[in-house]
Amino acid sequence: MALHPPPEPDVHFMEQALREARRAADEGEVPVGAVLVRDGSVISRDHNRRERLHDPTAHAEMLVITAAAAHIESWRLLGCTLYVTLEPCAMCAGAIVLGRVPRVVFGASDPKAGAGGSVMDLLRHPRLNHRADVMGGVLANECGGLLAEFFASKRRAGKTSRSDS
Repeated sequence: MALHPPPEPDVHFMEQALREARRAADEGEVPVGAVLVRDGSVISRDHNRRERLHDPTAHAEMLVITAAAAHIESWRLLGCTLYVTLEPCAMCAGAIVLGRVPRVVFGASDPKAGAGGSVMDLLRHPRLNHRADVMGGVLANECGGLLAEFFASKRRAGKTSRSDS
C-alpha cells in the first residue's frame, strides 16, 4: 500500500486503467484493466478478455504487454510503466520480467494470487535477471471496490466464480 499520496501521473494513468476495468465488467469479464505508458503517453490499453477469447492467458497485463511490444517493435519494454488495477499474478509477473518492464504500479493487492509482494514477489525476485520497481495501492479502494461489486453481483445472480484475474 502507498504510504503517501501517489504522484499525480500515477493517479491519472490508474484512472485510465480503471476505465478499462469497467469495460471488462460491462463485458462480463473480471474487471481488471491495464495501460502501458512510455514517455508520458499511453502506448497500449486493454482489459481482461479471458471469457471472450476463451484464453486463460488473456489477462489485461498480457494483452497490453503484447500490444506495446508490437507498437515499439521490440520485446524490451524499456522506459515503460505498467499500470494495472489488480496486483499481477505469477503469469503476468513473469511476462513483466521477461519484457524488462522497469516499473509497475497496481491498485488493489491480490492476497490469493498476487506476485508483486502479496503471495510472492516475482517482480523483485533477487535471482531473476530483471527486477521492476513496484508501487501498490494507487486508487486501491476504487480498484478493489470494483472487483468486490463484480463478484457480489455474480453471487447475487447465482453465478459464483473464482476471484482470480
